[in-house]
Amino acid sequence: MAVLVVIPARYASSRFPGKPLARLRGASGTTKSLIERSWNAARAVEGIERVVVATDDDRIREAAQEFGAEVVMTSRDCANGTERCAEAHATLGGDFDFVVNLQGDAPLTPSWFVEDLIAGLRNAPEAEIATPVLRCDGHMLGALLADRRAGRVGGTTAVFGADRQALYFSKEVIPYTAAAPQSDAEQTAVFHHVGVYAYRAAALAAYPRWPTGRLELLEGLEQLRFLEQGRKVLCVEVESRGRQFWELNNPEDIPRIEAMLADMKMK
Repeated sequence: MAVLVVIPARYASSRFPGKPLARLRGASGTTKSLIERSWNAARAVEGIERVVVATDDDRIREAAQEFGAEVVMTSRDCANGTERCAEAHATLGGDFDFVVNLQGDAPLTPSWFVEDLIAGLRNAPEAEIATPVLRCDGHMLGALLADRRAGRVGGTTAVFGADRQALYFSKEVIPYTAAAPQSDAEQTAVFHHVGVYAYRAAALAAYPRWPTGRLELLEGLEQLRFLEQGRKVLCVEVESRGRQFWELNNPEDIPRIEAMLADMKMK
């Protein structure tokens, strides 16, 4: 089955304008843009046929082409990354079996997260979309709770049933927990949703035709449109293998991610 990875990137973010071009310092002191680091993360994934950056902005196009990325220009009317992935896939001919949405704000995404995600979707024919979830340890849960207390929109959390089908996603910390564990290493009942998606081609093509859902609007989470349409979203639990993970949601996340890059000796 042929797999396409699309990195959707837009300049006009309300919380962080120009985010894809933000510079992140690595362990060697070299700075690279967020979009380049996300591109490198995508290229490290095994078993994929093609990687493209999908954008509506010439500044991002020029920066991506400068470091060697293939770019697909998409409409400014795309409401979110999933719609942008759908348009990019259609522009390329719509011939891929699976399309992976590796969002451009997740440069620390390990390659095995995406590889496990693709394998999970292949092995679950009833699912139309799959997304990874990472069980929070005390340290990660503490960071999520600290963001919420400070009024920042941090990571997204997920709850799912025994069959691993998603029940809900939220920018609040769910299920409810009063505080992080005393031990940073302690495993918790909270799962951090990793902002990567693998779609079957037919489900991705249908997505832009569905109306924007009320919950999608309230949470600002594009994957909720699938749930509001009664579609099955498979949650694939992935393992950190000692790797730190965080997404760049706000300017305040840059020092946190740079520290992680330094700890992991990523240039």
